[in-house]
Amino acid sequence: MTSFVLKIIALITMFIDHSGYVFMGGFSFFNYIGRIAFPIFAFQISEGYKHTKNLKKYFLRLGLFALISQVPFSLFSHKYLSGNVLTLNVFFTLYLGLLSIYLYDYIVGLFKHKTIETNDSIATKSNTVLTNIGRIIGIFIMILIAYIAKLINADYGFWGVLVVFVFYIFNSKKLLMTIAFFILCMAKYAIQYINSNFYFAYLILALCTFLPIIFITAYNGKQGSKIKYLLYIFYPLHLLILYFL
Repeated sequence: MTSFVLKIIALITMFIDHSGYVFMGGFSFFNYIGRIAFPIFAFQISEGYKHTKNLKKYFLRLGLFALISQVPFSLFSHKYLSGNVLTLNVFFTLYLGLLSIYLYDYIVGLFKHKTIETNDSIATKSNTVLTNIGRIIGIFIMILIAYIAKLINADYGFWGVLVVFVFYIFNSKKLLMTIAFFILCMAKYAIQYINSNFYFAYLILALCTFLPIIFITAYNGKQGSKIKYLLYIFYPLHLLILYFL
């Protein structure tokens, strides 16, 4: 499965999710289908980070469309979700997710550069310790960024940044990626599930959120057809169209 196919699946399921509020008058089975979209977008961020030729432009593109999409997102949210609290659109979450993996790599890289190049066993252990310290600090920074996503009320918030990070860290280890993502999905809905006296809808939401791992693990590492700006343009555009319906 190529990156192109993954993006199409994400776009279609996102549209189904949002159109459900318009045509079904509120939360419906459309929204269960819609849970597939965000994890795929999060995975695409981790892939984009690895393969982009210009990271600065990647950051700029995400940030620019986060700003462009905010008015359509706010209009849609206010009309169909009855939200009075300002929520930032998903591009802000994806931007912070990208920032978290960039800073993680940067910090780990700093500590690796301080390692001693020698065959001595003691020095080798010191190198390992230094690298692990860098990883711990990098994870701590990622958690801070995830908390910022929560504080600014970005869509998917803390959890969303964690998903981007998990997909990046376990990118080459599909089994670990699957296990870690499953834990995140269960944790996301665990509190609501318990507080609602084990209302089955939250369990279904958790399972539907986990479902896109099937597509993600089937990814073959190939780009496929290029639709570089389709996601960026489609997101605010479809929200505006749905708002005016």
